[in-house]
Amino acid sequence: MRNYKHIFFDLDHTLWDYDANAREALYELYERYGFGQLGLFEKELLADTFFEVNEGLWDLYNRSEIQRRDIRERRFPAIFQKLDASLEHMPYRIEEEYIALAPTKNRTFEAAHEVLDYLNEKYMLHIITNGFDDIQATKLQSSQLDQYFDVVITSESSKMRKPDPRIFELALDKTDAALEESIMIGDNLNADIAGAVNVGMDHVWFNPNKISTDRSVQHEIQNLIELKSIL
Repeated sequence: MRNYKHIFFDLDHTLWDYDANAREALYELYERYGFGQLGLFEKELLADTFFEVNEGLWDLYNRSEIQRRDIRERRFPAIFQKLDASLEHMPYRIEEEYIALAPTKNRTFEAAHEVLDYLNEKYMLHIITNGFDDIQATKLQSSQLDQYFDVVITSESSKMRKPDPRIFELALDKTDAALEESIMIGDNLNADIAGAVNVGMDHVWFNPNKISTDRSVQHEIQNLIELKSIL
């Protein structure tokens, strides 16, 4: 085990519970716009379809095939299309309202604060996220995660996205961290783990849903509390 000094975390799906927070926001919008009374679709189906469409768009974004505005312009029209709901029923501002609401939700993964309290006494903690400055800042503040992190590197501010090794190199430079003293923790095999491997950084795969893979990973955990046995 290396003598680590710096820990780099992903944010969404690793610390901030994206799915739980997004679902809560979507359910609020469902009630606000009376989609149930209109007989368009059930709220659970709205959320499930959101995740399907959103994941596809973010995969394209992470591969630099689309930009931030494309996610926002395409997301809800694609959702309504998949739900066989007329775009006439899609509120004009639903994307803006979702963007304003979801990041204010404060659900984190189990033991997140406990583990961060533990790690914060021993290491310098930082974020590397393929997210946008304003949105990620709101998420960190609303969930009280901002208190733990010295440096937050976003794909928007860096103009690079995981798994590009350059965003990791930038993070190392910004934090004055040596590669051999650093470790990355994230949920996404294609972004977080592949990115760490690309730059030669140690890594922990956070896999709460117990997804099977044939990839070789250095450490795998299902609950953040398990980090105490690694770090």
